[in-house]
Amino acid sequence: MEQQQNALTKEVLAAILSSIDEGIHVVNTEGRTIFYNAVAARHDGMEVREVLGKHLFEAFPSLSEQTSTLLKVMATRKPIYNQAQVYVNLHGDRIDTINTTLPIFIGKEIVGAVEIAKDYSRMKLLAERLLDLQREVNKGKRKKTTKQVKYTLDDLKTINPDFLQMKQEAKKLAKSDSPILVYGESGTGKELFVQGIHHDSRRGDGPFIAQNCAAIPETLLESILFGTAKGSYTGAVDRKGLFELADGGTLFLDELHAMPIELQAKLLRVLEDGQIRRVGSLESSLVNVRVIAAINVPPAQALQEKQLRSDLYYRLNVFTFSLHSLRERKEDILFLAELFIKEFNQKLQKSVKGMERKVERFFADYPWPGNVRELKHTIEYMVNVCEGERLSFPDLPVMLKHRTDRPNEDPHSEGLALRKNLMNLEQKMIMDAMKLCKGNINQAAKLLEIPRQTLQYKLKKMS
Repeated sequence: MEQQQNALTKEVLAAILSSIDEGIHVVNTEGRTIFYNAVAARHDGMEVREVLGKHLFEAFPSLSEQTSTLLKVMATRKPIYNQAQVYVNLHGDRIDTINTTLPIFIGKEIVGAVEIAKDYSRMKLLAERLLDLQREVNKGKRKKTTKQVKYTLDDLKTINPDFLQMKQEAKKLAKSDSPILVYGESGTGKELFVQGIHHDSRRGDGPFIAQNCAAIPETLLESILFGTAKGSYTGAVDRKGLFELADGGTLFLDELHAMPIELQAKLLRVLEDGQIRRVGSLESSLVNVRVIAAINVPPAQALQEKQLRSDLYYRLNVFTFSLHSLRERKEDILFLAELFIKEFNQKLQKSVKGMERKVERFFADYPWPGNVRELKHTIEYMVNVCEGERLSFPDLPVMLKHRTDRPNEDPHSEGLALRKNLMNLEQKMIMDAMKLCKGNINQAAKLLEIPRQTLQYKLKKMS
């Protein structure tokens, strides 16, 4: 009876391990495979029968007692977490995995080891090809000696006084080589802002390299940033990283708080002395790179939650820009919406003249959690489906339609009297200022203490 129960337990355990969508490899103390699931076989480019029951060195001849994580944890009796391993299988193919390897104990006696492996060969290959492509693109751009960014600070449209002042400050500080930290919610235009700074800098003709730190696995990010040296792992070649590709230009690191803390320490050293060392190399080289970093969580939160090293933050915090959300600069909502309507009219060959007043009021009160990006995509959708002269409630995307319980009624009618009175007062003050200044917009703007662009926009809306 006990033997039957043990057999059943083994079958159930084997069934569970086989159903897991990660590679599972178990060896006994002799280094012989006693369990090997189909996912592990697929990662390793092998058949289960080629590994099961075989010694590790028989199935993977490139491994040794020093390089095998399975043998290492049995020797040290200590687990290894998330370690990259590169080896060659029985067929001569190079395999890249990230392994978590654990010793197996019965009581105090070690009886084997289990390895949980994730395949990132394709991700690594893609990342390396991306670096090669980036290098070729940079070569081509340098031959043309033209600006390498698409956007300038003038492309960031706004009538918000604080944002206009921020743009002016950014133009001044662009001439410096000091690092910059940019904070802003997703969709506020951080990369456009950074591209604008690079464009106006003395490095404007140099390379501009952007990398989202959250888009690359932690184990790959270091080699992507700093490059690799030949022989650092099986099959490794001398390859430049992003710092070397950005030499003479700007490296933009988006979502910096997603970078592992250990790697942030290496980034700090580069900011301090300008020297980088490729993964696996003993030699350092000097790079001339301006680092601009961005985060989409408040800096205080990133520091409190240990997502950002305090010493790195203070080093980057030489210049800091905080891009306001769209709900904090409400005057930009309808201003940008009008610009986007014109843009998509041209792209889609439409002739939409604007928005119905009801839609304008809805837009003004909507919080826009996706900020400018969400507004732009909303306008694009509405212009596509609009069949009338103006964008109306039926043209709203489904998600926005759910924001009002009664789309056929005006959800803002209760506050209309106050809104209308304020609008009338504003228009009267503008007209009085224009009369006093005899139509001079610059003088009227100074009298009203608002930017000239804001006054021009308001006058246009009044006409």
